[in-house]
Amino acid sequence: MEYEAIIGMEVHVQLLTKSKMFCRCSADYAAAEPNTHVCPVCLGMPGVLPVINRKAVEYTIMTALALNCQIPEYSKFDRKNYFYPDLVKGYQISQYDLPLSRNGWLEVEVDGKRRRIGIRRVHLEEDTAKLIHVHRNGESYSLIDFNRSGVPLMEIVSEPDIRSPEEARLYLLKLRTILRYLGVSTGDMEKGAMRCEANVSLRPVGSEGYGTRVEIKNLNSFRSVKLALEYEIERQKRILAAGGTIEQETMGWDESRGVTVLQRSKEYAHDYRYFPEPDLPPLVIERGWVEEIRARLPELPDAKRDRFVARYGLSRYDAGVLVADRAVADYFEACVRAGAGRVEPKTIANWVTGELFRLMKAKEVEIGQVEITPDMLVALIGMVQDGAISTTAAKEVFAEMFETGRAPDEIVRERGLAQISDVEALSRVVEEVIAANPKAVADYRAGREQALGFLVGQVMRATRGKANPKLANELLLEKLKHEQGRS
Repeated sequence: MEYEAIIGMEVHVQLLTKSKMFCRCSADYAAAEPNTHVCPVCLGMPGVLPVINRKAVEYTIMTALALNCQIPEYSKFDRKNYFYPDLVKGYQISQYDLPLSRNGWLEVEVDGKRRRIGIRRVHLEEDTAKLIHVHRNGESYSLIDFNRSGVPLMEIVSEPDIRSPEEARLYLLKLRTILRYLGVSTGDMEKGAMRCEANVSLRPVGSEGYGTRVEIKNLNSFRSVKLALEYEIERQKRILAAGGTIEQETMGWDESRGVTVLQRSKEYAHDYRYFPEPDLPPLVIERGWVEEIRARLPELPDAKRDRFVARYGLSRYDAGVLVADRAVADYFEACVRAGAGRVEPKTIANWVTGELFRLMKAKEVEIGQVEITPDMLVALIGMVQDGAISTTAAKEVFAEMFETGRAPDEIVRERGLAQISDVEALSRVVEEVIAANPKAVADYRAGREQALGFLVGQVMRATRGKANPKLANELLLEKLKHEQGRS
C-alpha cells in the first residue's frame, strides 16, 4: 500500500525585545553569566505579579499580519500546567482558546509549484529556563540557568498541510526569512532563537482521514528537520507494512545516530489543565492599533521578488535568491542605484549571486561584513564593460577588494592588470601571431573555425592575458580577411 505523509509544524521563536515577557529583566542573555538576568517574577517567587510586554504583543501581531492571519478583538493568557525542572513556576503562561491570531497562510514553492500552507495560530508565551547536563568524574547531574526563563516566545502552528520533508524545510526557510524581514527575531536555529517540532502521520494515498501522529523534538537545524522527517516516515511505513499500529508518542531526534528515539507518550491538551491566567487581564486589541501595525509592515519577500522580476528584468529564480536575505536585497538595490544608466541590474545580480556569494561562503561572513561598497562593485563592472580589464582579471581584483576594501582602479594599477584595448598596439601583436602560425592560418582559411580560437589564444599568451579578447578576435578576422584578399 502507498502512503502519503501528513506533516504539521510547531515553531517557537524568541522575540527581539529588550526585556522579558512579564518582567523588566533584560532579554539579551546570550553572553551573560548564568542566573544573572533574573528577578522574583521570572524566578516564580510567591506573591509576584506579571506585567505584559507590549512590544512582544506588537511583534506577534506584526508576524501574524505578515502571515495573513486574522486578528481577533479579544485575547487572553492562560496557565499551561506541567512539571519539569526548567519550568520554575510549575506552569507556563501561554495562550490556548483565545490566541492573538488565527487562520493565516504561507506560500512555498516546491518543484516549480506553489503550495499554500495554512497557519492555525500565532500566539505568545514565555520561554523556559535552560537545563545544562553535566557528565564529570563518573557522575551525571543537571544544572539550571534561569536567564532564558520568561523571554518572550512566539509560537507559530501550521495546519497539517505539509506533504514532504523538503516542503517542511522550505516552509521553515520561508518563515525565517519573513521573521528577519520584520526584524522581530534573528531566527537563528543553531542558537535556539527559532526552535521547532514536527508532527507527522501517514495515511493511504487517496484517503481523507488522518493517521496517528507522532511529534518529533530536538530539531535544531533545517537539515535536521528534513532528515528526521525522512527517517520517521520510513519508520512508520515499516510498522504499518508489518501489520502494526502507530502509537501517539513524542520522539526525539538523535543527530549522531540519525534516528528518532522515544521520549514519552504524547500529552493531550487536557493534560495541561489550561485555565485563564488570573494575574493578567484579558487583552482588548483595538482595530486602529492593528491597522497602524499593518501600515508599518515592510515589503515582504514575495512582493520584493515580484518587483525585482518586473522592474529589473531578473529571472524568478535570481530574484528569489536575492530576496532570501533582506540585507542582500538592500545591497543589490543600492548597487542598482549606483549603476543607474551604466550597468544592467542583471549583470549586478550575477556578480552578487556569483563571486560575492562564493567569497562570503568561503570566509563565513554576512553581507553586513562585506567591505565592497555598491559604488566599488559598479566601478569594477564598468571597467569590464569598458574593456579596461578582462573578466578573469576582474575576478582577481574582486577577491582583493573583498579582502582589503580597496578601490578597483587602485588594485588594477598596482598589479598591472589593465587590458590592452589600444587598436594600434594590439594590431602589431596580431600581425606577429599570424606570421608565427602559418598552419593555423591555413586551417582557418580551409574552413576550420576552431583555428581562430587558437590564434586568439596566442594573442592572449603574447600579451600575458592583457589583450581585450573581443578586440583581438575582431582584429584577427580583419587581418585574416585582408591577407586572404591579397593572396
